[in-house]
Amino acid sequence: MKVVVGGGSGFVGRTLTQLLSSRGHEVTVISRQPGPGRITWDELSSKGLPPCDGAVNLAGENVLNPLRWWNEEYKKDLFSSRIDTTRTLVEAIAAAEKPPQSWVLVTGVGYYKPSQTAEYTEMSEGGDFDMLSRLVTEWETAGRLPGDKATDTRQVVVRAGAVLGKDGGAIQQMIWPFWLGLGGTLGSGCQPFPWIHVADVAGIITHALESGTGVVSGVLNGVAPADDTNATFTRALGSALRRPTLFPVPAFVVNTLLGRERAVILLQGQRVIPKRTLESGYVFKYPDLQSALKNIVS
Repeated sequence: MKVVVGGGSGFVGRTLTQLLSSRGHEVTVISRQPGPGRITWDELSSKGLPPCDGAVNLAGENVLNPLRWWNEEYKKDLFSSRIDTTRTLVEAIAAAEKPPQSWVLVTGVGYYKPSQTAEYTEMSEGGDFDMLSRLVTEWETAGRLPGDKATDTRQVVVRAGAVLGKDGGAIQQMIWPFWLGLGGTLGSGCQPFPWIHVADVAGIITHALESGTGVVSGVLNGVAPADDTNATFTRALGSALRRPTLFPVPAFVVNTLLGRERAVILLQGQRVIPKRTLESGYVFKYPDLQSALKNIVS
């Protein structure tokens, strides 16, 4: 199978391309920089989609980038890096003489409203209640193929939680305070913490690409089948690193450092259940924090 991957040089993209290649698939990465096995976004716009059986988009500026101040320019980049690349890929798919059999867009659980009591499956309502939900809603809207093209290509949306892995993602930004013994819960610690190991994000995408028509389509929640809070995650990470977790971080500090709109990701949360993901037959490699963190910190 030939697969085109937007954002394939990023944290999740590297894991996905390695997995696809190991399973005998041929991968072409869409990137801002040219190189072997790559095409640029400008080339995609001007020359169209290369022949492929599947297309994936992972492109997007990191929402929790600690080096970026929370301002209008950064928020504009968050929208454009996701929506513009997604729209470019959709237009290329729609214009292709032979469109791919499957199209997978990876978005986020920010689609669902933060709550300590509600449980969200793929069928739950989300949408327009804050900046992050509007971002995901516009992102997924940009990812829909036109009606006359939708019958030719199977469409899948993976709403991913916080992605954990060795070489990037949420852990990379948390691990040094924990190594120094300064780790602790954020805010109350009671907020749900929907997470997923990077290997399972890649696994779900590959599962979607390899599944036949009628097996996998629509929304899949890309979260581990666990019910963890920020407090349970904090204790598990401290235990995996053999470090104490004695220093809680007050909510006002997180709000000050990240900006109130962005701090919602860490101070609030959603209890998200991968119901359709499990029903589709996907088996999680890392279904619980203990196995995931053991792999990451080893």
